[in-house]
Amino acid sequence: MVFCVISFVLAYMISTSGIAADVDHGEQIFTANCAACHAGGQNVIMPDKTLEKDVLSKYGMDNADAIITQVTYGKNAMPAFGGRLDDGDIEDVASYVLSQSSAGW
Repeated sequence: MVFCVISFVLAYMISTSGIAADVDHGEQIFTANCAACHAGGQNVIMPDKTLEKDVLSKYGMDNADAIITQVTYGKNAMPAFGGRLDDGDIEDVASYVLSQSSAGW
């Protein structure tokens, strides 16, 4: 029983430290590639489609898979970044966007 609890705690600590690193890297990738149009979670091209939590939810973009798809393939005025960023970078950006939307940018 004690072994199970210790294993769970260690797994949790490792996974949360990995998430923080991904979010930090995602912030760097976001700043270099996304902030020109999405600074502060806003959207200079389509002002009603911000990266704020309620707006992401409204458009079904409130999960990593949806964000990853949009960043990879683009949509409407947003270009595809699949050719510029690797899959890990895009996943990190999705983690960053979700964390910031929850924090309120």
